[in-house]
Amino acid sequence: MKEKSIAIIGGGNLGTAIARGLIAEGVATPSNMTITRRRVSLLKELSEMGVNTTDDNALAARDADILILGVKPFQLEKVISEIKSSITENTIIVSVATGVSAEKIQEMCGLQLPVFRAMPNTAIEIGESMTCVSSLNATEKQESDVVELFSHLGKAIIIPEELMSSATVLAACGIAYALRYIRASTQGGVEIGFGSNLALQIAAQTVKGAAELLIQKGNHPEDEIDKVTTPWGVTISGLNEMEHQGFSSSLIKGLLTSYNKIENGK
Repeated sequence: MKEKSIAIIGGGNLGTAIARGLIAEGVATPSNMTITRRRVSLLKELSEMGVNTTDDNALAARDADILILGVKPFQLEKVISEIKSSITENTIIVSVATGVSAEKIQEMCGLQLPVFRAMPNTAIEIGESMTCVSSLNATEKQESDVVELFSHLGKAIIIPEELMSSATVLAACGIAYALRYIRASTQGGVEIGFGSNLALQIAAQTVKGAAELLIQKGNHPEDEIDKVTTPWGVTISGLNEMEHQGFSSSLIKGLLTSYNKIENGK
């Protein structure tokens, strides 16, 4: 993978997180990577790491083996029109733009070429993303290469394209939902006597430990919950009060609201 030329069109938060993650995990060589942004000065940190930075999208796309489109959905058509002349049938396109189908991207490119959609989250920067990937016109080898790339940055799985909107909500939006839970736990920790920094450390590590229990043991969450809820206990009292206040239902409603926003644009 280090020998492959990677271009990232769009050096915003997600694009730069992908770049930093690929470099940090040793997946990509900085000199083989190019990233673009209109204000190139904002890519100074990556430039100092040896990454090629430019505001010329067509130049960045030229000779790229893997071309990652990290722009907003409404910018996609304009950006593809700029880089069309630099794309060949051997270019692997990976779009992280929400809600734009692979078929539509291929149509914009005007070529029958392998198009992937990938939905990572911002934990990609530290190699802990959950990335869902779908493909169109890709060979098994190309699918394997793209999944391998994102697997170095956390966990990556192939899913049907019709589930990409759902993946966006559960994984990409989901990291914000998890962080909001940690923030709320921190605030609660302050109310029961901890300083904010100490409360944050405890809350964050507790969530990390809970997730690792499920990942490593493969148990259902309720199996692990049962181990810490005892008759007349403090844990079950707190859990029941949270449910009375709508904890689970509000989270599910939030997921559905985000999903409907993607699907309906409202």
